[in-house]
Amino acid sequence: MTRKRYKSSASEELKLTGMVLSAAPFAESGKRVVLLTRERGKIAAFARGARKPASRLLAATDPFAFGTFKVYAGRDSYTLLDAEITNYFQELKEDFEGICYGFYFMEVADYYAKENLEASELLKLLYVSLRALSNPHLENELVRSVFEMKAMLLDGEYPHETAQDMSLQESTRYALSYVMQAPIQKLYTFTLAPDILREFQEVQERIMKKSIGREFRSMEMIRTLFTK
Repeated sequence: MTRKRYKSSASEELKLTGMVLSAAPFAESGKRVVLLTRERGKIAAFARGARKPASRLLAATDPFAFGTFKVYAGRDSYTLLDAEITNYFQELKEDFEGICYGFYFMEVADYYAKENLEASELLKLLYVSLRALSNPHLENELVRSVFEMKAMLLDGEYPHETAQDMSLQESTRYALSYVMQAPIQKLYTFTLAPDILREFQEVQERIMKKSIGREFRSMEMIRTLFTK
């Protein structure tokens, strides 16, 4: 899949569909946010006054906020002017384990996203995967492994021959093949028996370790708090 790359141009006002991946204090009352956008990939934008209680950007600049962001593209940076948020993922935020996995997904998305390279599929994957974390019928570890695998596939890093590894159980190979071929909207339509899920996880963790070579900070927390 060929993705469109954009060249930054100064003094341009843009409307971008995206999600806040992270936010940090900036200046006296502002925030610096990292957005994953459909049109421009990963961008950092400064939101002046966003930490003031009366600011209309206060909640719109929190992680997980998804919607349309109006930004001004300056010569060297973006300024966030306004936002129309359609989903704050409030249900996920009320689940401590779910939110921990959600922050991990944000870290992974931040790792794979590129600046000025459209990210419509990665944004869709992140959105659908966060929704899946709120599904009580799905194991968080299954959602995590599927999310990781599909993110690697979108980036062109996943070894497709893994699904033909005859040392794996047939159901595991089938699950791997399904994730490779399924459209993002259909990813989370299956569950796995405990032994199959365990093997599926082991395969994915081995590939992630080989490809990335480090563990994300939020995953260290998940292992400490939730892994038996």
